[in-house]
Amino acid sequence: MEEIQSQSDHYRSSSSSASSPASRVPAFNFFYLRKPGSLGQPISFEDSPEWEDTDADVRVEEGGGDSINAATTSVSPSLSKLNSGSLPSPHLPEGAAVARKIAGASVAWKDLTVTIEGKRKYSDNVVKGSNGYALPGTMTVIMGPAKSGKSTLLRAIAGRLPPAAKMYGEIFVNGAKMHMPYGSYGFVDLETTLIGSLTVQEYLYYSAVLQLPGFFSQKKSVVEEAIHAMSLGDFANKLIGGHCFMKGLPSGERRRVAIARELVMRPHILFIDEPLYHLDSVSALLMMVTLKKLTSTGCTLIFTLNQSSTEVFGLFDRICLLSNGNTLFFGETLACLQHFSNAGFPCPIMQSPSDHFLRAINTDFDRIIAMCKNWQDDNGDFSAVNMDTAVAICTLEATYKSSADAAAVETMILRLTEKEGPLLKSKGKASNATRIAVLTWRSLLIMSREFKYYWLRLILYMLLTLCIGTIFSGMGHSLSSVVTRVAAIFVFVSFTSLLSIAGVPVLMKEIKIYASEESNQHSGALAFLFGQLLSSIPFLFLISISSSLVFYFLIGLRDEFSLLMYFVLNFFMCLLVNEGLMLAVVSLWKNIFQSVLTLVTIHVVLMLAAGYFRIRSELPRPVWTHPLSYIAFHTYSIQGLLENEYLGVNFAIGQVRSISGFQALHSAYDISPRSNAKWENVLVLFLMAVGYRILVFVLLHFYARKNVSLHRLFRGKHNSTA
Repeated sequence: MEEIQSQSDHYRSSSSSASSPASRVPAFNFFYLRKPGSLGQPISFEDSPEWEDTDADVRVEEGGGDSINAATTSVSPSLSKLNSGSLPSPHLPEGAAVARKIAGASVAWKDLTVTIEGKRKYSDNVVKGSNGYALPGTMTVIMGPAKSGKSTLLRAIAGRLPPAAKMYGEIFVNGAKMHMPYGSYGFVDLETTLIGSLTVQEYLYYSAVLQLPGFFSQKKSVVEEAIHAMSLGDFANKLIGGHCFMKGLPSGERRRVAIARELVMRPHILFIDEPLYHLDSVSALLMMVTLKKLTSTGCTLIFTLNQSSTEVFGLFDRICLLSNGNTLFFGETLACLQHFSNAGFPCPIMQSPSDHFLRAINTDFDRIIAMCKNWQDDNGDFSAVNMDTAVAICTLEATYKSSADAAAVETMILRLTEKEGPLLKSKGKASNATRIAVLTWRSLLIMSREFKYYWLRLILYMLLTLCIGTIFSGMGHSLSSVVTRVAAIFVFVSFTSLLSIAGVPVLMKEIKIYASEESNQHSGALAFLFGQLLSSIPFLFLISISSSLVFYFLIGLRDEFSLLMYFVLNFFMCLLVNEGLMLAVVSLWKNIFQSVLTLVTIHVVLMLAAGYFRIRSELPRPVWTHPLSYIAFHTYSIQGLLENEYLGVNFAIGQVRSISGFQALHSAYDISPRSNAKWENVLVLFLMAVGYRILVFVLLHFYARKNVSLHRLFRGKHNSTA
């Protein structure tokens, strides 16, 4: 045991001098900004809540043994010299922007347990009796291997658990049991869908207008602060996704844009799920330095992490180590090294602390060692941890529960919750009218910039219409051309509707953007639907009028302006109905392949029931007539176009006898002889368009909000039966 202790002390002394931020002052002390004239004073969070004795040391004695310092300062011990003023404050250039102070908030959780039925095979408890806290101006990291409960614990603290999860325990914000109101906290998910056709500044500005109440002009300063806080000044005017002549933002900058989106609300607490997700070592270090600079403004930062480099590890203030939902340690990062050493697992000198922690508690390493049990490295051992991982986890957990660290955490939670601090208040939301206007304008901008939204569909529609028009051109207006003209109109309506499935990927992207914004209450189903509808109308009308003009004159339909305008209106309503149908299917599946497959099947079935291959009066009644022929929008569109073309027209048979257009169509297609029947068909199409939008609203409001889709349901059933 003395040998273990000596190794641990040797590592602590070497790591403190090698990786302590205090030894790298020229590189990192630039984010500790002091007010002028306060060189000898610690960092002051003037807007933060005042807590009595929160900077005092808490010592817990166990039988006169070693005492542990449960630091409640805003930084780790290795950074104390920077905050005490013993090191010079960096010189700020004249006119440089200084980060605005944020009123931080303390967060404490006690005996927190989260259960999700069916989440794990051996237990429904994803998080088990976790205790911890986070203070203003500090970085608290939740670490652990995959499926250890990191994200679940983060979501539980933030109040973002899924409906299937049940939480037990207590969460305190500034000493009070309360749910964090809108605007008081920000949550950055693991994957945030950004809008590639907007610049960073545009994206953040629209996000600010969607979130904050007040005038549009007041949002610019907030956006500039968020850009400065996340060091995005060099990328402010660059497109997030780029275009054919310019690359988009790298993954590190994209992640910082996602965080900046939450900073426009100036949150007291910021939760981030895996801020280093898919980042290389340089981008990861830059990200953590930026977040460390953010905490210097007073913001309370809590995030999850899988593993980190030694440099990144030195920036953390406190660490919560999880394995299989159990808390193996909570406290300062350097104290975690001592904890592992006390448990018999000292960290080797040349190994990253986070790698050593995860190596000791990750059960996946048992399989690797079993495969490589005959392998040995130059030092003779494959790993520094030479026992079963389950035993190591039990040892670390038992050591922590009986240690002074756990007692110090309980004492600090008691002190943070013994009296209530200032309550967090909601900052207000933008009105629904404002959100609809902003989403409409933003969608118009996106659709006009992105070629694959409607410009590509316009080109495809024009090519298809030219093909159909040239095939059926030169038919004339005789009685013998009626059947061929019916075929041309059927092909035009059916094939153009089928071709619109090319827009599924962009609709899928819109649904993902909505889900990302709705999860943080930046948008709502009603605002999204109105914004998407109003912004798509100009493009759908452009497609309908251009395609209708080409088809109308190539086929040689009746040369009257009113009839042409009805043709355009009918086809526009047909496209509007089809757009609603695609939105409904995409909202159900949330998967491109299943959505395309479903839409193709639906369109083929509706084409068969539209009354062209067999007139509606002769279709089998149980299925094809009722209900398929009545829910097929092709039926009403084709009926209206044929009634528009043939009602009021007579065809001469010989020199004496003539028949009406209705009689000429009697054996080719079912239409109504009433003069206003074509307007009734347009009304039905309009009601179907409204009905599909209502269906999409219901799906988004009650179905998509729970992050459920048919794709996930089928995949879940397959996994459960496997």
